[in-house]
Amino acid sequence: MCSSCLPCRSCREALSEFISRTRMRTRSESAESVGLGMNHPPDQNGKPEGGRRFKLKLWGGQKAQSQAVVGNTTPPTGGRYSPRDKEPKIVAPTLEEILAAKDAQHLCEASRQLIEREERLFGEKIETDSLTHNAEEVDKLAVDYKNLKSLIFTTLRLSLSPGEISVEALTSAVKALNQVVDQDQQWKKGNWPTPAWRHDDLKKLHESTLRSLVEDRMDNSTLPHADKREMSSFQVDVNSMGRQLKDDLLLVVEVVKRCYPPEQDICNFYAGLYHQTFSSRLRKIADFGLEDKDCTFLLRWVNEYYPQILQKPELSCEINAEVLGKLLPEELLKPLEEQFLSKQQEELQTYIVRVLDEAEQRWRKGEEPTREDGCFVSHVAYDIIQLVHSMVSTAATIVGDIHKAQIITSQLKALLPSFQTFQNNVMKQNKPNSQPIIKANLGCIQQFMELFNKKHHLFQDDVRTKCLQILTDMKQSAHTYLLKPVHVVLKPKYYLLGTSDWLKKPEVFETLLDSMEKEIQDLQGSIQSCHQELIGQLHQEVTAEYVKRLLKVKVKLKDREQQHKAYQKIKDNAESLQDLFGRMGSKEDWLNEILAKIAEVLKLQELPAIQMEVVSLGTSFPDLSEKHVSALLKLKTNVSKDNRKTVKDTLSDYLKEIDNVASRPFFSKVQVK
Repeated sequence: MCSSCLPCRSCREALSEFISRTRMRTRSESAESVGLGMNHPPDQNGKPEGGRRFKLKLWGGQKAQSQAVVGNTTPPTGGRYSPRDKEPKIVAPTLEEILAAKDAQHLCEASRQLIEREERLFGEKIETDSLTHNAEEVDKLAVDYKNLKSLIFTTLRLSLSPGEISVEALTSAVKALNQVVDQDQQWKKGNWPTPAWRHDDLKKLHESTLRSLVEDRMDNSTLPHADKREMSSFQVDVNSMGRQLKDDLLLVVEVVKRCYPPEQDICNFYAGLYHQTFSSRLRKIADFGLEDKDCTFLLRWVNEYYPQILQKPELSCEINAEVLGKLLPEELLKPLEEQFLSKQQEELQTYIVRVLDEAEQRWRKGEEPTREDGCFVSHVAYDIIQLVHSMVSTAATIVGDIHKAQIITSQLKALLPSFQTFQNNVMKQNKPNSQPIIKANLGCIQQFMELFNKKHHLFQDDVRTKCLQILTDMKQSAHTYLLKPVHVVLKPKYYLLGTSDWLKKPEVFETLLDSMEKEIQDLQGSIQSCHQELIGQLHQEVTAEYVKRLLKVKVKLKDREQQHKAYQKIKDNAESLQDLFGRMGSKEDWLNEILAKIAEVLKLQELPAIQMEVVSLGTSFPDLSEKHVSALLKLKTNVSKDNRKTVKDTLSDYLKEIDNVASRPFFSKVQVK
């Protein structure tokens, strides 16, 4: 089409053909029901949202509004007024009034009037040079459309300035834009040149206008002076943009959303614009490298603060955060995460080294650990555990992944051996304050083991396994250190268990019990749970020593009477041991079962019964060896060598057929020749 917008002959023929087809379609379609290619929902009264219903006469030749005389005082018929005639007339502003006054609240009406003028101008049957005489009107229409679009986009630029634009004005501007866009689509359906005012892609112009609006607001965002305290310039910039984003998105879902048809999904559109703009600004900042403090701050915005904004109830119901994704891509996040996690590792290592150094200095000065409720305690484990838990949990939030945060605790594989070395030095030098320190350390070891056993998510598997092994070794060595003096005192008493006095003189075992009770009193000083474990360990070692001495006893049990007497003696001794250690805090009741079964083997006379009892003992404690069985049966001189072999073979065959995983190894601690 030429600059005067007059169709050529071929175009006029195409227009005529299109007119004949379009005049057949219904004229009840509302201009307000179309928006950027989508319909507006009706209000409760069945009218399109935001205004009164009117006909959109595309390409029609009727003179719709020109025959209506607004404010006419002449009665329509016979000089009489009907009741309807007496109703007040709503005077709609003219196009000239709207454009002259720049009245944003009536842009929708202006758009409708322009479309109707366009339809009248191009909708009549086209004859040769029929539009030549309308060139002036065509030019006027082009100017009016230009002014209308200018007003529409001026209004849209104020979308996020509620103090400068009303909801009614923005709603009218959006509807006007939608009407013009819909009319553009009608022109594009035909195969002819469109008027000059139909060349713009208003949908894209609408998007670019809002994008420019968002960018301007983010670039000019500010923070109150009071909120800038103790912030770097980088943090001020990011915080101001973040606050602007949050406030504007809340405004969109609470106000702007009402001005757009639901189908346009304006909330997610704005969210996408703010996300892209914020992300772009942060990328530029991240590319230059950041100090540790600013690096942490940026990661918190990406993985914590920004998601929290989108999770606000007011926003989460309107904005799809998953579609938006993260503010920074993985290639930028990875070096930031590595910088942050490396710094956390350094801080944890520095802290643990300092805590252990302070504990060692107190030991070297001869200081004893503090007491709480009569027990020696150390805060080494507590302080370290609190920091580990806090660091990893916080880091998981900052980097957005608990598995990435676990790298912080990998240092413990190298740091716990330092704790072990400190404990070994304390035991080796055996100063006056060494025992109290080891008793306090047992509490630390228990706290660490609970951490690794119950807080799996804080550690990588290999770190957890390695550290638990170190702690197990530390606990065992601490028990050995504390119990060694006890066994030194009890050793002479153990010796008597392997002589004939064991059966003949009751005071032999009573002396052993008295000495143990006294020594156990000296073992106190650890927290209750650790003391119970220590006494339980002593209970096992004393029982193992008792069985070892029994299997080496020089007295031979020749007949049923002697064997029954030995049975009763072992039963009595087992009950006495259980009573003593039970009162002292041991929970190892299972040790009584071992002595009871050994006693039962000594009492039984029939080979099948002996076989069954030995198999029962081996089933409960699969570390029972043939040497142990042989030594036990040798006490019974009336059991032949062949019978002993039969019993051992029976046990061996049975253990091969079962899953002999010993939950409580015992006989492996009893050395026999």
